[in-house]
Amino acid sequence: MLLLGEAVLMFCVIVAAVYLRLGVTEAPYELVERNGYFKALIATIFCLGAFYLFDLYDFIVMHDRRELVLRLVQALGLAWMALALSFYAYPGMMLGRGITLIALPLAITLMVGWRIAIHWFLGHPDFGERILIVGSGSLAVEVARQVLDRPDAGYRIVGFVGTDSDQIGKSLINPRVIGMTNELEEIVKREGIDRIVVAMGERRAQLPTDKLLKLSLRGDVSIEEGATFYERVTGRVSLDMIRPSWLIFTGRGRQARLSAITRSAVHRLVALIGMILSLPLVALTVVLIKIDSRGPVFYKQQRVGKNGQPFTLTKFRSMRIDAESAGPVWASKADDRTTRVGRIIRKIRVDEIPQFWNILRGEMNFVGPRPERPHFVAQLAQEIPYYEQRHLIAPGLTGWAQIKYPYGASIEDAREKLQYDLFYIKNHSLLLDAIILFETIKIILFGRGGQ
Repeated sequence: MLLLGEAVLMFCVIVAAVYLRLGVTEAPYELVERNGYFKALIATIFCLGAFYLFDLYDFIVMHDRRELVLRLVQALGLAWMALALSFYAYPGMMLGRGITLIALPLAITLMVGWRIAIHWFLGHPDFGERILIVGSGSLAVEVARQVLDRPDAGYRIVGFVGTDSDQIGKSLINPRVIGMTNELEEIVKREGIDRIVVAMGERRAQLPTDKLLKLSLRGDVSIEEGATFYERVTGRVSLDMIRPSWLIFTGRGRQARLSAITRSAVHRLVALIGMILSLPLVALTVVLIKIDSRGPVFYKQQRVGKNGQPFTLTKFRSMRIDAESAGPVWASKADDRTTRVGRIIRKIRVDEIPQFWNILRGEMNFVGPRPERPHFVAQLAQEIPYYEQRHLIAPGLTGWAQIKYPYGASIEDAREKLQYDLFYIKNHSLLLDAIILFETIKIILFGRGGQ
């Protein structure tokens, strides 16, 4: 709805600018006879694309009003520069003279006002879905914390219900414990609850099954399991909430296998096209690496692939040849072992291009959990529960964890990234792959987001 609203607003701004510049008598000729409406649509698409590149459809960015206004101005500036270049290359796309000079300040003013209004509306405590959390332990508090960190997502936590009467009235994080589980029906009616989220760590003899069933059959309120709600809000799977049943019921069926074959074929086709198009860049990179430092151009390393099968991953060498003389070491974002050329090709991801060959061989996909080295897999599998489940699907050149979490080089970072990897394993599709690829391109171009 936000995207649709902004498309209509930007289109109307450009049409209004035509009328302001040409007047009521000449504007219809420009808009109808000279395809002005089509040109306005093209300009609108440029603007929406710029908004996407500047993360303006990210709720976290929207929450910071100053950052919101700054990025709006930057995005509109970029869109108008791109339009100016397009007008220069294709003069027929240009609207009447002076129209863009009127449209730009008008668009900035209206878009800032529109976004602040949307920001206020989505974050207002009187609007949004009213949520009651069943549970008062650490899992319930974590669910509440994630919701409170995203006020613009439209959820309002009314409170908690628990099984300990001594906790009634106690503030666990910000919302309080407002009752007991045996009062569930009365609390739902009194507080106007729209959704119940069940987030109890220990459920045996504590979960109010009969009352939840009665509420569910009435259809007055939505009831959702805490782990599922957490996953939907955060885009990751909580390792503290995950149960063995999650792995059983998300197993690969016949339809999923057919989807995996289709995805693999699409990824290989894209890799083939990418390999052909990148040949000039590959040649330049080979020359620069040879000039910059002694040693081979390519770097080959054992990685763990689908179902735990090892394979040889190929990259352009970005480090000194003695980088691991003391044994395997986690790479870091500002690694001092990189060469001068290596720092550049790692930053713009050129070092990953040889992995197109791994994709063509079927050892990787474009999108999936990043393949890790056997040494670290063995270590992390002992430290982190369910770590080996990330090998249920083929690894990827980029992934959901890479765009959602910054560069990591520790066990805790690996744990956080695993939660995103498990979310991707459960929800992967060609549409999600396309989203991840676009986000990856945006990160390479603008340096924001994960790594």
